[in-house]
Amino acid sequence: MDARMLGRWGEEQAAAFLRRKGYRIVGMNFRCRMGEIDLIAEKGDILVFAEVKLRKNASFAQAREFVTQSKQERIKATAAFWLSGRQSRLQPRFDVIEIYAPRGPEGPVRLEQIEDAFQ
Repeated sequence: MDARMLGRWGEEQAAAFLRRKGYRIVGMNFRCRMGEIDLIAEKGDILVFAEVKLRKNASFAQAREFVTQSKQERIKATAAFWLSGRQSRLQPRFDVIEIYAPRGPEGPVRLEQIEDAFQ
């Protein structure tokens, strides 16, 4: 499986994970000139813009550490653009979903949601 397909697989895993937690997915892989948002989901009065990070393990660093300050700024700008085209009374929040899959789709997978990971 190439890196792009593995990334898509990870995003699908994250979307299923959020659905199991009661979220409704309203967007995936939203792109504009500012950047990309992996997942956009709603639950209650919250609108989540989620960055998905897939790694084999955390031996080098936790997956969340790869969401750099510049990446956060691009995500926030992209979220603002997405919101500018929609009426929403929901409170936006930025989450990171870590996926650890040592053997990719062939083995055990561990997911963790870091709510309000950055502002």
